[in-house]
Amino acid sequence: MVPGVRLVVLGKQGAGKGTQAVRLARHYVVPHISTGDIFRAAAKAGSPFGRKASEFMEKGELIPDDVVLGVVMERLEQKDAKGRGYVLDGFPRTVNQAEALTARIGEVRDQPLVVDLEVPTEIVLQRLAARRVCTDCGANYSTAVPPKTDWICDVCGGEVVQREDDTEAAIRRRLDLYEEQTAPLISWYLERRQLRTVDGLGDPDKVTERLVRTIDHWRELAG
Repeated sequence: MVPGVRLVVLGKQGAGKGTQAVRLARHYVVPHISTGDIFRAAAKAGSPFGRKASEFMEKGELIPDDVVLGVVMERLEQKDAKGRGYVLDGFPRTVNQAEALTARIGEVRDQPLVVDLEVPTEIVLQRLAARRVCTDCGANYSTAVPPKTDWICDVCGGEVVQREDDTEAAIRRRLDLYEEQTAPLISWYLERRQLRTVDGLGDPDKVTERLVRTIDHWRELAG
C-alpha cells in the first residue's frame, strides 16, 4: 500500500482515538494533527490566546469554532499535510466544522475518510478517571499502568499527573457535549458515505489492526 492517507478520527473522549491516531499516522507516514495538543501547548506557553483556550479546556468546554478553524486550516496548508495527507484528531467536532472543512478541501477525491471508534460510555468514564498524562511530552498512562518510577514519565522524565480537565465533573460535561454536538457528525458523514465505524474495545494492537484493515479496504474500493 502506498504511504499517504487523509483521515478524520472520531470517538468519545477516552475512546482511544489519540493513541490510534498516532499509530495510524506512523503507519501511513503522514502528520498527526491533534487540536488538543496544539491548544494545550498554547495554554502552557501562557500567551493571551493560550489562557483563553485554557479557560475552555479546564471547564470541559469546546473551544469556539472560529478559533479552531483558523488553526486547523492553516496546518492543513503546510507542505507535509498537503503533499502526503494527514490524520486529524479532535477536529471536526461539529457539523458546522465539518461543512467548513469539506468546503475548504473542495475536490471530492481529496475528502477524508472518517473512522468512528465505538466504545460504550461506561468504559470511557472508567478510562478517563484513571488517565494520567506527562506534563512535558503528553505521553498517556493510567492508574492501572503507571510509569515505571514514581509517576515520572518513561519517555522524557517529566511529571505524570491527572489532567485538570479529567475531573469527574469535566469528564461528564465533555461527554454531554459530545452527544449534543459531535455525535450528529456520524449521521452527517454517513449520509456522504465517508464514514466507517470500528470497534474500539480490546487490546490497542487489535484495534489498530481493525482500523488499518477498514481503511485499506476503503482505499481499494475508492481506488
